[in-house]
Formats: sequence, C-alpha cells, structure tokens
Amino acid sequence: YYLLFVFPGCRLLAVELTSSNTKPVVQEFQSVELSCIIKSIATPDPRIEWKKIRDGETSYVFFNNEMQGDFVTRAEILSRTSLVIKNTTRMDTATYRCEVAAPSDTKTIDEINIQLTVQVKPMTPRCSVPKAVPVGKSASLHCHENEGFPKSTYSWYRNSEPLSPDSKSSTKPHNSSYTLNPATGTLVFHAVHKGDTGRYSCIATNDAGFAKCEEQEMEVYDLNIGGIIGGVLVVLAVLVLITLGICCAYRRGYFANGKESGESYKTPAKPDGVNYIRTDDEGDFRHKSSFVI
Repeated sequence: YYLLFVFPGCRLLAVELTSSNTKPVVQEFQSVELSCIIKSIATPDPRIEWKKIRDGETSYVFFNNEMQGDFVTRAEILSRTSLVIKNTTRMDTATYRCEVAAPSDTKTIDEINIQLTVQVKPMTPRCSVPKAVPVGKSASLHCHENEGFPKSTYSWYRNSEPLSPDSKSSTKPHNSSYTLNPATGTLVFHAVHKGDTGRYSCIATNDAGFAKCEEQEMEVYDLNIGGIIGGVLVVLAVLVLITLGICCAYRRGYFANGKESGESYKTPAKPDGVNYIRTDDEGDFRHKSSFVI
C-alpha cells in the first residue's frame, strides 16, 4: 500500500484536456490536425486513446499505442496526444474523441470531442433543358448533383448571364415570369415567350468549390394555330375524296366477285374402259381396267 501525504500549499493535479479547435474544417484529400492538448496531469505515462463516432457507431482510431483500421497508413499522433489525418475523405466527417486516462491523478480520466468536417467539391451537375417549347406554355429546367458536401446551391445562366433568383427583382428588361429554387436547382417558366430562347447552363456551388454543366439550347416557337387548322382540313378533304372514290368504284362494279355459276361447271368425263372403284381398305380411289369383248 502506498500512503499519500498532502503538504500545505501543495495540491494533487487532475488530468485536464483542451483543444485549439474543436470544429476543424478541411477540404477532401487534404491533411488536418485534431488538436488534443493535456492542460494538466500528474501521471507520467497516461493512456491515450482516439475514437471515431459516425452514424451512431464507435470505432477505434488509436488504441494500445497503435493506429487502427484504415488510419494505419494515413494518420499519426503528434505532440503526444494530437491526431493528424492525411488524405482525408468524405467518410472522415465524424466526431473524434480524445481520451486520456491518468491513474495517479485525482481525476483519473478526461476526454474531449472534436467535430471534423470534410468538405467535398460538387461534381458536374446533371442538367435537363427542354429543346423546344411553344409560346405561352410552361417549361421546367432541372439541375442537380449529390456528391458535394455540404449540399450545393444552384444558380442558372441564360447566354452566360445569371438569372436572378426572383424574376420580379431582375434588373434586366425581361418580361418572363419564372421561379428559381436555389436549393433544388429547379427553374420553372410559368409561360414562356420568344425572349426566353437561349443557351442555359447551371452552376452548383458549396464551400469547397463549384461545378458547371454544359450549355443547352432551349427554343421558344410560335404555335401556328391557322396552319394546324389548315392541315386538319386538308387531311379531312383527302379522306372524303378517298371515300367518294371507293363508293364510285363499288357502283361501277370494279369490286364485283367473279364467281363461277353452277351451269358453267362441268364434271370431267370418265375415260372409256376405266371404272373408278373405292375400296374400304385403302380409303381412296383407284382404277382398274376392263375390256369389252
């Protein structure tokens, strides 16, 4: 047994941790340091552990003085307790817990949580633009990507000029009425007109960067009602002429059936000296010759 003496003016230290940054942010594929600093301790050789908490599951990062899992090749301990992660990926976004156990201290264990965020640049968004829309009809344009972190916001461009999120607040002399949702990337024209014709592109943006889809042409054309009606009338006239032609052909007998009458059909005559006899065994006709003396 060990006896512990406390002298006047002296006090036992309790292990205490601190951090220079509890919410570090880093871009994907870069390195980051998770700061865990021992502020005070009496134990000369404390036990140090790092754990990763993601989606409710806890796993070891550093345990028994060794790196664990996929951190073996891309992480190391710096300044005794801090953790450095190299070549970070989006899967590294998580809460990391630094735990220090000091058996000789009055407070034998302390821990601190570090919330790491790995930002991911957006991928090239998928854009959908209708090729042709008649004047006065509605049109929906879509833009989306799901790789970026944090989630991307979207902006639309017509002929390389940005569209205002609110059509009413636009300073451009444009009479189009549309709705743009920066969160979903959907651009809806309620009633297009000729001025909406142009090349459309979309940019996805987040804190890590941006990505743009290729321009796509949307044409707004006039709906020729007179031409449509005229075309329908022409088709109807052709159908009427065809019907009249068929009726005339019937009346003139062009479609009469050429049936042979019963009188025009003659039974072939039997050759002399040949009798046709059907036998029960054979089930068909055969002939046998007979001679008249």
